[in-house]
Amino acid sequence: MIDPNVIAVLMTVALLAGFVDAIAGGGGLLTVPGLVLAGADPVTAVATNKVQGIFSPLSAAIAYARAGLVDLSAQWPMALTAFGGSVAGALSVTLLPVETLRIGLPILLIGIALFVAFKPGLDDRPRLRRITPLLFGATLVPVVGFYDGLLGPGAGSFYMLGFVLLAGDGLLRATAQSKLLNVASNAGGLLTFAVIASPWWIAGLAMGAAAFTGAQIGARVASRRGARLIKPLLVTMTLAMACRLMWDWL
Repeated sequence: MIDPNVIAVLMTVALLAGFVDAIAGGGGLLTVPGLVLAGADPVTAVATNKVQGIFSPLSAAIAYARAGLVDLSAQWPMALTAFGGSVAGALSVTLLPVETLRIGLPILLIGIALFVAFKPGLDDRPRLRRITPLLFGATLVPVVGFYDGLLGPGAGSFYMLGFVLLAGDGLLRATAQSKLLNVASNAGGLLTFAVIASPWWIAGLAMGAAAFTGAQIGARVASRRGARLIKPLLVTMTLAMACRLMWDWL
Protein backbone atom coordinates (compact mmCIF):
# COMPACT_ATOMS: atom_id res chain seq x y z
CA MET A 1 0.00 0.00 0.00
CA ILE A 2 1.15 3.51 -0.81
CA ASP A 3 0.78 6.14 1.89
CA PRO A 4 -2.27 8.37 1.14
CA ASN A 5 -0.11 11.44 1.77
CA VAL A 6 2.29 10.31 -0.95
CA ILE A 7 -0.62 9.81 -3.33
CA ALA A 8 -1.86 13.32 -2.50
CA VAL A 9 1.55 14.77 -3.39
CA LEU A 10 1.67 12.75 -6.61
CA MET A 11 -1.79 14.03 -7.53
CA THR A 12 -0.60 17.62 -7.05
CA VAL A 13 2.34 16.93 -9.35
CA ALA A 14 0.00 15.32 -11.90
CA LEU A 15 -2.34 18.32 -11.79
CA LEU A 16 0.50 20.62 -12.82
CA ALA A 17 1.79 18.09 -15.34
CA GLY A 18 -1.65 17.83 -16.93
CA PHE A 19 -1.83 21.61 -17.29
CA VAL A 20 1.57 21.76 -18.99
CA ASP A 21 0.96 18.66 -21.10
CA ALA A 22 -2.28 20.02 -22.55
CA ILE A 23 -0.44 23.07 -23.86
CA ALA A 24 3.00 21.87 -24.90
CA GLY A 25 3.49 18.23 -23.90
CA GLY A 26 6.26 17.02 -21.60
CA GLY A 27 4.19 16.37 -18.49
CA GLY A 28 6.19 13.21 -17.87
CA LEU A 29 9.14 15.42 -16.95
CA LEU A 30 7.27 16.10 -13.72
CA THR A 31 5.44 12.84 -13.07
CA VAL A 32 8.21 10.30 -13.69
CA PRO A 33 10.72 11.95 -11.28
CA GLY A 34 7.86 12.38 -8.81
CA LEU A 35 7.13 8.65 -8.91
CA VAL A 36 10.82 7.79 -8.49
CA LEU A 37 11.07 10.11 -5.47
CA ALA A 38 7.97 8.39 -4.08
CA GLY A 39 9.88 5.11 -4.09
CA ALA A 40 9.06 3.53 -7.45
CA ASP A 41 11.87 1.80 -9.32
CA PRO A 42 12.46 3.24 -12.83
CA VAL A 43 10.46 0.55 -14.69
CA THR A 44 7.51 0.85 -12.29
CA ALA A 45 7.69 4.65 -12.56
CA VAL A 46 7.51 4.52 -16.37
CA ALA A 47 4.70 1.94 -16.27
CA THR A 48 2.69 3.97 -13.74
CA ASN A 49 3.28 7.10 -15.80
CA LYS A 50 1.68 5.32 -18.76
CA VAL A 51 -1.42 4.76 -16.61
CA GLN A 52 -1.83 8.42 -15.69
CA GLY A 53 -0.47 9.57 -19.06
CA ILE A 54 -3.66 8.56 -20.88
CA PHE A 55 -5.85 10.96 -18.90
CA SER A 56 -4.11 14.26 -19.64
CA PRO A 57 -4.21 14.13 -23.46
CA LEU A 58 -7.71 12.62 -23.35
CA SER A 59 -8.92 15.52 -21.22
CA ALA A 60 -7.20 18.02 -23.50
CA ALA A 61 -8.68 16.35 -26.60
CA ILE A 62 -12.19 16.68 -25.14
CA ALA A 63 -11.64 20.33 -24.21
CA TYR A 64 -10.21 21.21 -27.63
CA ALA A 65 -13.09 19.37 -29.34
CA ARG A 66 -15.60 21.40 -27.32
CA ALA A 67 -13.80 24.54 -28.48
CA GLY A 68 -14.26 23.43 -32.10
CA LEU A 69 -10.54 22.95 -32.74
CA VAL A 70 -10.62 19.23 -33.58
CA ASP A 71 -13.14 16.64 -34.81
CA LEU A 72 -12.39 13.59 -32.66
CA SER A 73 -14.72 11.32 -34.62
CA ALA A 74 -12.62 11.86 -37.76
CA GLN A 75 -9.38 11.00 -35.95
CA TRP A 76 -10.10 7.38 -35.03
CA PRO A 77 -8.30 5.83 -38.04
CA MET A 78 -5.15 7.80 -37.17
CA ALA A 79 -5.55 6.92 -33.50
CA LEU A 80 -5.65 3.21 -34.36
CA THR A 81 -2.43 3.47 -36.37
CA ALA A 82 -0.80 5.35 -33.46
CA PHE A 83 -1.92 2.58 -31.09
CA GLY A 84 -0.56 -0.16 -33.36
CA GLY A 85 2.72 1.67 -33.83
CA SER A 86 3.14 2.09 -30.08
CA VAL A 87 2.54 -1.62 -29.37
CA ALA A 88 5.11 -2.50 -32.03
CA GLY A 89 7.59 -0.03 -30.55
CA ALA A 90 7.19 -1.36 -27.03
CA LEU A 91 7.65 -4.94 -28.23
CA SER A 92 10.83 -3.89 -30.06
CA VAL A 93 12.61 -2.54 -26.97
CA THR A 94 14.84 -5.63 -26.74
CA LEU A 95 15.47 -5.78 -30.49
CA LEU A 96 16.60 -2.24 -31.33
CA PRO A 97 19.59 -0.14 -30.13
CA VAL A 98 17.50 1.93 -27.73
CA GLU A 99 20.53 3.46 -25.98
CA THR A 100 21.92 4.65 -29.31
CA LEU A 101 18.58 6.24 -30.14
CA ARG A 102 18.42 7.81 -26.68
CA ILE A 103 21.80 9.50 -27.21
CA GLY A 104 20.62 11.13 -30.44
CA LEU A 105 17.28 12.23 -29.02
CA PRO A 106 18.51 15.31 -27.09
CA ILE A 107 20.09 16.64 -30.28
CA LEU A 108 16.78 16.21 -32.10
CA LEU A 109 14.85 17.88 -29.28
CA ILE A 110 17.22 20.84 -29.20
CA GLY A 111 16.82 21.16 -32.96
CA ILE A 112 13.03 21.21 -32.57
CA ALA A 113 13.25 23.87 -29.85
CA LEU A 114 15.45 26.08 -32.04
CA PHE A 115 13.15 25.57 -35.02
CA VAL A 116 10.05 26.56 -33.05
CA ALA A 117 11.81 29.52 -31.43
CA PHE A 118 13.25 31.05 -34.60
CA LYS A 119 11.00 29.88 -37.44
CA PRO A 120 9.23 33.01 -38.74
CA GLY A 121 5.47 32.85 -39.14
CA LEU A 122 4.99 29.89 -36.79
CA ASP A 123 1.65 30.95 -35.36
CA ASP A 124 -2.02 29.93 -35.33
CA ARG A 125 -2.66 30.63 -39.01
CA PRO A 126 -3.10 27.62 -41.33
CA ARG A 127 -0.35 27.01 -43.88
CA LEU A 128 0.29 24.91 -46.97
CA ARG A 129 -0.73 21.24 -46.63
CA ARG A 130 2.12 19.12 -47.98
CA ILE A 131 0.57 15.63 -47.83
CA THR A 132 -2.95 14.22 -47.75
CA PRO A 133 -4.56 13.20 -44.44
CA LEU A 134 -4.50 9.56 -45.60
CA LEU A 135 -0.76 9.65 -46.25
CA PHE A 136 -0.14 11.53 -43.01
CA GLY A 137 -2.03 8.89 -41.06
CA ALA A 138 -0.23 6.05 -42.81
CA THR A 139 3.31 7.40 -42.40
CA LEU A 140 4.11 9.93 -39.69
CA VAL A 141 1.45 8.81 -37.19
CA PRO A 142 2.56 5.14 -36.84
CA VAL A 143 6.23 6.21 -36.85
CA VAL A 144 5.69 8.58 -33.91
CA GLY A 145 3.50 5.94 -32.25
CA PHE A 146 6.33 3.41 -32.63
CA TYR A 147 8.73 5.90 -31.06
CA ASP A 148 6.28 6.54 -28.20
CA GLY A 149 6.18 2.83 -27.39
CA LEU A 150 9.96 2.46 -27.76
CA LEU A 151 11.14 5.58 -25.89
CA GLY A 152 8.40 8.16 -25.36
CA PRO A 153 9.81 11.62 -24.48
CA GLY A 154 8.59 14.30 -26.84
CA ALA A 155 6.08 12.14 -28.75
CA GLY A 156 3.30 14.70 -28.33
CA SER A 157 5.58 17.42 -29.70
CA PHE A 158 6.46 15.24 -32.70
CA TYR A 159 2.77 14.70 -33.49
CA MET A 160 2.12 18.42 -33.16
CA LEU A 161 5.00 19.48 -35.40
CA GLY A 162 3.90 16.90 -37.96
CA PHE A 163 0.51 18.59 -38.13
CA VAL A 164 2.21 21.98 -38.55
CA LEU A 165 4.84 21.02 -41.12
CA LEU A 166 2.97 18.39 -43.13
CA ALA A 167 -0.77 18.81 -42.53
CA GLY A 168 -0.72 22.62 -42.72
CA ASP A 169 -2.24 23.40 -39.32
CA GLY A 170 -1.45 26.40 -37.13
CA LEU A 171 0.08 25.82 -33.70
CA LEU A 172 -3.16 25.82 -31.73
CA ARG A 173 -5.04 23.50 -34.06
CA ALA A 174 -1.99 21.24 -34.38
CA THR A 175 -1.80 20.99 -30.59
CA ALA A 176 -5.48 20.04 -30.49
CA GLN A 177 -5.06 17.50 -33.30
CA SER A 178 -2.17 15.78 -31.54
CA LYS A 179 -3.96 14.90 -28.30
CA LEU A 180 -6.11 11.91 -29.30
CA LEU A 181 -3.12 10.38 -31.09
CA ASN A 182 -1.09 10.82 -27.92
CA VAL A 183 -3.85 9.03 -25.98
CA ALA A 184 -3.72 6.12 -28.43
CA SER A 185 0.05 5.70 -28.38
CA ASN A 186 0.09 5.98 -24.56
CA ALA A 187 -2.55 3.27 -24.44
CA GLY A 188 -0.45 1.02 -26.66
CA GLY A 189 2.55 1.50 -24.39
CA LEU A 190 0.43 0.87 -21.30
CA LEU A 191 -0.92 -2.38 -22.75
CA THR A 192 2.62 -3.67 -23.11
CA PHE A 193 3.93 -2.32 -19.80
CA ALA A 194 0.97 -3.84 -17.95
CA VAL A 195 2.24 -7.24 -19.08
CA ILE A 196 5.98 -6.79 -18.53
CA ALA A 197 5.88 -4.52 -15.44
CA SER A 198 3.78 -3.84 -12.34
CA PRO A 199 2.32 -0.32 -12.40
CA TRP A 200 1.05 1.29 -9.22
CA TRP A 201 -2.55 1.17 -10.43
CA ILE A 202 -4.17 3.07 -7.57
CA ALA A 203 -1.57 5.84 -7.64
CA GLY A 204 -1.66 5.94 -11.44
CA LEU A 205 -5.45 6.28 -11.57
CA ALA A 206 -5.46 8.91 -8.82
CA MET A 207 -2.79 10.85 -10.69
CA GLY A 208 -4.82 10.41 -13.88
CA ALA A 209 -7.85 12.06 -12.27
CA ALA A 210 -5.70 15.02 -11.22
CA ALA A 211 -4.02 15.20 -14.63
CA PHE A 212 -7.46 15.19 -16.31
CA THR A 213 -8.42 18.27 -14.30
CA GLY A 214 -5.11 20.02 -14.98
CA ALA A 215 -5.42 19.34 -18.71
CA GLN A 216 -8.93 20.80 -18.81
CA ILE A 217 -7.57 24.04 -17.37
CA GLY A 218 -4.51 24.01 -19.65
CA ALA A 219 -6.51 23.38 -22.82
CA ARG A 220 -8.93 26.20 -22.02
CA VAL A 221 -6.08 28.62 -21.36
CA ALA A 222 -4.34 27.56 -24.59
CA SER A 223 -7.58 27.91 -26.57
CA ARG A 224 -7.77 31.54 -25.51
CA ARG A 225 -4.11 32.48 -25.92
CA GLY A 226 -3.02 30.24 -28.81
CA ALA A 227 0.53 30.41 -30.16
CA ARG A 228 1.47 33.24 -27.78
CA LEU A 229 1.40 30.69 -24.97
CA ILE A 230 2.05 27.43 -26.83
CA LYS A 231 5.24 28.52 -28.58
CA PRO A 232 7.33 29.64 -25.56
CA LEU A 233 6.10 26.76 -23.40
CA LEU A 234 6.83 24.24 -26.17
CA VAL A 235 10.40 25.57 -26.50
CA THR A 236 10.86 25.45 -22.71
CA MET A 237 9.54 21.90 -22.30
CA THR A 238 11.46 20.57 -25.32
CA LEU A 239 14.74 21.98 -24.00
CA ALA A 240 13.89 20.61 -20.55
CA MET A 241 13.39 17.14 -22.03
CA ALA A 242 16.73 17.38 -23.84
CA CYS A 243 18.51 18.45 -20.64
CA ARG A 244 16.87 15.64 -18.67
CA LEU A 245 18.02 13.03 -21.19
CA MET A 246 21.56 14.42 -21.22
CA TRP A 247 21.56 14.34 -17.41
CA ASP A 248 20.65 10.65 -17.56
CA TRP A 249 23.88 9.98 -19.49
CA LEU A 250 26.01 11.25 -16.60
